[in-house]
This record gives sequence, structure tokens and C-alpha cells, in this order.
Amino acid sequence: MSSLACRLRRIFTAPLPAATKTPTKTTPPPPGPSKTPAKTTASLPANSETPAKTTAPLPATSKAPAKTIKRWSFNYSTPTEMVEQFKKFSDSNRFRSRAKLYEKAVLTLASAEKFSSIEEILEHQKQYKEISTETFAVRLIVLYGKAGMFEHAHKLFDEMPKLNCERTVMSFNALLSACVNSKKFDKISGLFQELPASLAIVPNVVSHNIIVHAFCEMGSLDSALSVLDEMEKVGLEPDSITFNTLLFAFYQRDSYADGEKIWDLMKKKNVAPNVRSYNAKLGGLVSESRMSEAVELFDEMKSSGIKPDVFTLHFLMKGFCNAGNLEESKRWFGEIAKNDLPPIRATYMIIIPFLVENGDFEMAADLCKVVFRRRWLIEPALLQQVVEWLVKESKIEEATELEELAKLKGKFQIMLELPSSDKK
Repeated sequence: MSSLACRLRRIFTAPLPAATKTPTKTTPPPPGPSKTPAKTTASLPANSETPAKTTAPLPATSKAPAKTIKRWSFNYSTPTEMVEQFKKFSDSNRFRSRAKLYEKAVLTLASAEKFSSIEEILEHQKQYKEISTETFAVRLIVLYGKAGMFEHAHKLFDEMPKLNCERTVMSFNALLSACVNSKKFDKISGLFQELPASLAIVPNVVSHNIIVHAFCEMGSLDSALSVLDEMEKVGLEPDSITFNTLLFAFYQRDSYADGEKIWDLMKKKNVAPNVRSYNAKLGGLVSESRMSEAVELFDEMKSSGIKPDVFTLHFLMKGFCNAGNLEESKRWFGEIAKNDLPPIRATYMIIIPFLVENGDFEMAADLCKVVFRRRWLIEPALLQQVVEWLVKESKIEEATELEELAKLKGKFQIMLELPSSDKK
């Protein structure tokens, strides 16, 4: 079975809650600036013909057996087989209410560049009654955007009236987000300037935030700032999302001094900084190796009643790694677990090489095991250094355990060679 098939299988074997008589109404998250822009940059598939749209009575939906709904156990070895089973289960109202399953499937197919398969499962959804509700159409538009398929997202937006689906600022914002996530930055200004007037849609704060995010992604920071003036002209006030987007761009891409100007403007507008605001400022201090000030900012943040998140501690740990301070790096890394925060891969990919570089192989070995358990990618050469140290220290059992974990995670394509114990 291919690695893609294995990943898809895991997606559809997730348990669902018990059945309810009334299908759960799913509202997708607001299509504001995406926190995690799509990584897929592959070429878009050629436009293919799609089935003619109809406003005729919709076919009755079928109810899948309860046992099957609770746990989808699919037998497939190719994306094509998965697509057919996805379409089959789409007949279930309860399946269609599971927005996360749609997202996981689309992102998995996008990572494998199976764009025609994405088009097939999303176009298939147009036959169901939910397509006449804007929230469902927005879900599909956003998914096309996350897959880097902006033309398909735009096409669906244009088709909404034929599908008896109203277009409001919600779907307009979804289209803007799809444009940004697909990195079609050359189209964003045209959409924002032309569509509202032609469709009698009034852009809101979310709309302007997406434009700010687009300009920041393009590196056009002056243009991003000019959006604040446009918002003022139409009577809109920037919110924390507006300023946090600007703070991250200025602190980390321009200069700390300019970031401070945005911070002062935020206070002037009576927008209270939150954890993301402080994280942006911390990132700026870390990038300039101003670690004593970073720790002071952390203390200020806590005294203001703002609880740090994993990214707060990640920035502090990263800063001390960059400064070559092993003990402080380990201390801030330990704060993540002490605060019961979910770990992220980026933290481990910084701390493990730093530990190896400074000879703390024991902690590095423990963290490598965590990496494997969480199915994260890691450099084979780094693991090899850890294994060789374990053997050198006569910790053969631990070295063998690490090697076996590497072999079990075949998708990493890691082949560790366990050195002979006589090399100690």
C-alpha cells in the first residue's frame, strides 16, 4: 500500500460521535487571513469540464449503517479508490457535516498533487441540498484555496447564484482568502476593487484584514499600512488581527524600530495586545539577539494577565539556542511541558541539533523518541549521531530501540545503521 494510501486510510478511520436525529450544522471558520498558508505550490490542473448545474429536485440522501459511520474502515490502495468511497459516504448527512474530514482529505491529496481528485470530490458535493447554503459553499471555496486551486474557487463563487446560493460578504471573504492561500497576489487588488460594487457587497473588517495579510505576504508593507487609511475612510476600525498581521511583518521582516511604531499605533487605537501581539514582539527581539529584553517582555506579558502559548516559549528557547546558552535553552523548553502546552515540530527541530552540538546526547535521544511517536520528520544524519553516541556509552538497548522506531516509521525513508558495540 502506498504512503499516500496509508495517510488517507488514517484520515477515514477516525471515530465519530454517536448519531443524532438532526444533522449537525457545520459553520466553517471565518475566512480571515490564514494562520497556516497552504504549502502546495504545484501547478494547477488544467480546467476540466464539470457536470451541468441543475436546480431540479435533489436526490434523496441515504443513511449509512451506524457501525460504518462510527468508524470508516476503507480498503483501498489508490487515491482513485479513496475518492470513490468519499463520494459514496458523501450521501450521508452526517458525513457532510464533518468539515474536518473534508479538509484533511483535500490537504492530503494536495500534498500528493492529486488536484483532479480534489476537483472530483468537491464538485460531487454540488448535488446535495447543502450547496444552497452559503456556509457549505464557503467551505468548498476555502478548501479549493488551501489546495492552491484558485481558479476552481473563483468558478464556484461565480456559480453560486445558479446553485440558488446567496453571495454575501462571507463568500466574498472566502474568495479573497482562497486567492491569498493560492498565492495569486496579482489578482487580489482587482477582486477587492471590482467585485463589491458589481455584487452590492460591502467589505467588512475581515475583508480588509485579508488584504493587509496579502500585502504583508508580498512584502509590500507600505501598501499594507495604507489599508488602515482606507478603513478609516469607510468608517471601519482595525482590530487585533489587523495589528497582529502588521506586527509580525514589521518586527520580523523589516526592523524592530518600525515594529514598535505599529505597537504604539495599536495602543493609540485602543486595541489591547494579546498573546499573538507579544509573540510578534518577542520574535523581533529574538531576531536581534536581545534576549534580556525578551525575558523582560515575557514577564510583562504575564503581569498583564496574558497566558503564554507554545510559540511564546518557542521564541525564547530559540533565542537562547542562537545565543549558545544550553541551560537557558533547556529551561525554556521545559516550560512548554510545565505549562501543559502542545509541542510543535519546529521546537524539536531546533533543540535536538543544539543538544547534539553541545554533547547532551541523552536528552537528544529522549526527544528523538518523541519525534517518532508524533510521526514528525527528522534528518537521518542527526539520528545517526545520537545512535552512535548511545552505542559508545554502551546503551545498546536504547540505540536498538531508536533504530527500530526509525524502521517502523518507513514513510521517513530513514535507514539507520547501528554501529558495532566494539567501537566504544
